[in-house]
Amino acid sequence: MIGTRGGKTGTTIGRMPRGLPTAPVTYALVAACCLVFVLGPGSGLNPVYGTGDEILVAQRAYFARWGVIPADLFSGDPGAAVTPATALFIHGTWPHLLGNMLFLCVFGIMAEERMGRFQFALFYLCCGYFALFGYALVHADSTQTLVGASGAIAAVLGAFLYLFPKARVTSVFPFLFFLPLRFPAWMVLPFWALLQWLATGQDSQGPGVAYLAHLIGFLVGFVYAWGRCGRTARVRQPATATEGDSKP
Repeated sequence: MIGTRGGKTGTTIGRMPRGLPTAPVTYALVAACCLVFVLGPGSGLNPVYGTGDEILVAQRAYFARWGVIPADLFSGDPGAAVTPATALFIHGTWPHLLGNMLFLCVFGIMAEERMGRFQFALFYLCCGYFALFGYALVHADSTQTLVGASGAIAAVLGAFLYLFPKARVTSVFPFLFFLPLRFPAWMVLPFWALLQWLATGQDSQGPGVAYLAHLIGFLVGFVYAWGRCGRTARVRQPATATEGDSKP
């Protein structure tokens, strides 16, 4: 799922609608994540990290330095306390980066406009920190490194659900031959959260997708929007329609 489109009472995002909405925080977050990735060893574009085995060693050291290692986070090391924040800007692969940034652009622009720039920036960083910290707390003995912005972006999805419940979200389902179908956010995003909850059983000590961090971020984002923004922030009137597309 990636596009959103205005229906009777919704609003949509994806490409820039008329009026050129501004979302400098969202764009800055995307730019920062992309820049950090390109300059880091994960992209393979920085000759400083070498090639072959050298770059693999550099990647492991880089992720260990800036990512979240739950066992270190709760060992009393003060330096590890900042890693749930730094890890939000670190990505392991190109698909990891591009998938996260696509979702951030699609859902973050409207969420930022509704919340306001400063509040959205604080919301993104705090919810992302809490999502990674919560995952680490559940897996406190793990020595595996956790990186990525998906916990914070899941929080954006949760806030989007509260702020724009009737926005039309374009979804692509493999079992329906990848046909793009539009459903309101109140149907699609809870279904996405349910999938994350069902997948939390796959979280283990080994590397993989931190589904629990997604679920924590989504719930925290929804509760934050509900408690901080109130009913007056919810969009119920028609808005200019735009679309986006994505692989599933």
